[in-house]
Order: sequence, then structure tokens, then C-alpha cells
Amino acid sequence: MKHLIDIKDLSIEEIDNLIKVAKDIIANPEKYSHKCDGKKLATLFFEPSTRTRLSFESAMLSLGGNVLGFSEASSSSVSKGESVSDTIRVVGCYCDIIAMRHPKEGAPFVASIKSTVPIINAGDGGHNHPTQTLTDLLTIECEKNRLDNLTIGLCGDLKFGRTVHSLITAMCRYKNIKFVLISPDELKLPEYVKKGVLEKNNIEYCETKDIEEYMGDLDILYMTRVQKERFFNEADYIRLKDYYILNKNKLKKAKKDLCILHPLPRVNEISTDVDDDPRACYFRQANYGRYIRMALILKMLEVK
Repeated sequence: MKHLIDIKDLSIEEIDNLIKVAKDIIANPEKYSHKCDGKKLATLFFEPSTRTRLSFESAMLSLGGNVLGFSEASSSSVSKGESVSDTIRVVGCYCDIIAMRHPKEGAPFVASIKSTVPIINAGDGGHNHPTQTLTDLLTIECEKNRLDNLTIGLCGDLKFGRTVHSLITAMCRYKNIKFVLISPDELKLPEYVKKGVLEKNNIEYCETKDIEEYMGDLDILYMTRVQKERFFNEADYIRLKDYYILNKNKLKKAKKDLCILHPLPRVNEISTDVDDDPRACYFRQANYGRYIRMALILKMLEVK
């Protein structure tokens, strides 16, 4: 595999193998601590990030490799007018693999055309976030011991939520998956995802505005924040940002083994009174992200 731009770039067998390697890394970290000695990862983040960037850096350092890069566009030559293609060509001279985040959809794909080293899409606008999806899949596998026979509730910003779009695309390949789409009308899942992914694959789904309506049916509840950076109108953001706030009271009808996920950062959409509930998996989810990215780096660098 040369690049990872979309979760569809991975077959289900490749995803399952990455999860298997990640679980082995969790069980035997010392075995992997020098696998990338002498290798360099460049993190090119044209958009702010905490978890994803640090997770990639921690993953490479845990494999014995080194890290270089930048955390915002203003600290790169892009601020001088340099194109993404030129940046990638130059940075490729200094590293073995690149993790790239960009606010414009398709930018990592454009970069991959010119790159001489593997590119990992670490998020492009409201489009894709494949390594977050791999993180989500590892979390579900570790917490539920399966990736099939699940009813998954997706709540919040389903329109701009790239993590939601990628997760739907990935989970549609597993057996007996159902989705409950929970959002206000303004943030509904785009038609191209409903028709091109869910309906195309005959996946059962329903839509609702009420977070509690199907709570008792859910195996997974995937919360998302309303993303201020995706809105053109601040008034719309302010009106919608607190539309859903998950608290302990709203979990009364939930299953005892429900898994509550969130790609983070959290703003107000999950009350802190949920954090100590054993069903709250989002901080464990962030930890799983490091291990799956370690497995992905090994695969893309063809390290045995």
C-alpha cells in the first residue's frame, strides 16, 4: 500500500490485520520498540490538531523512529504562497512517511500524486479521516469483541463530520450493522453518503432528532461535536452547538454494555458526569489511536 487517503483504500482483510497487529502491540510493546529505528515521520498539519498529531508522533517514537514537521500552516512556507505539491516534494526528501491534515477536501490525494514517500490522510476538511476510523474500529473490537451484529447511533454533526462518514463506510462491510442517525435537520447525513454508501449496501438505518428515542437499542453511541470551523455563519453555529448534550439522565434506558465513543475534542456535547461511567470509552479510544497508528506505520513502511 503506497498511500492511505480513504478508508476504502484498505480491504477488510487489511483492516482486520491492522487490528490484530495493534492488539499484539498492546500486549507486547517491547517487541516493537525498535522496529522503526532510523525512520522519520513528517507530520504536516495545515489545520490545528492535538490528539491526531500527538498520537502519530507518539506512535513513531514508540516504534523507535523520529518525528519532524509543523502544527499549523502559518509556520510553514504555505504562508509564503508555496503549493501543497511543492511542500510535499520537498518534505519527502527529509522523511520516510508523511501524516498530513488539511482543511481542504482532497488535498492529501493531490499530495499523494506528487509524493515520493507514503502519505497518510490525517483528516481533510469534512471529507475523510481514515486513521480515526481505524481507531474507532480497534476500540469497538477491544470493547465489544466484535465488529458485526451492532446497532450504532451517530449523534450530532453528521453533515460535516468526516469521522462519521469514514466510520459508516468502514462498518458497512461488516455483517448485520444498523445505524441510527441522530441530528437536527441542518446537520443531517449528506445524501451522497446515504445513497452512495448506506442504501447502495442495503444497510438498515433510521433518522431522528431525539437522542433518547432509540437509546435502549444501541450497542455503540458515537457522539460528535458541532464543528465551528465548518460553519460559514456564526449565528448558525451558536444556535446548533448545544443541540445535544449527553448526560447520565439520558442514559437511563441505555444497555449496560453500551460503548460511548467520541473522536474528541469534546466541547459541551457530553457532560462530565458521564466520564466516570464504565460505558464511557472516549478516553480509552484516544489511547487505542496510538496503537493502531503504530500498526499502520509498520504496514506502510513494510516493516516486518
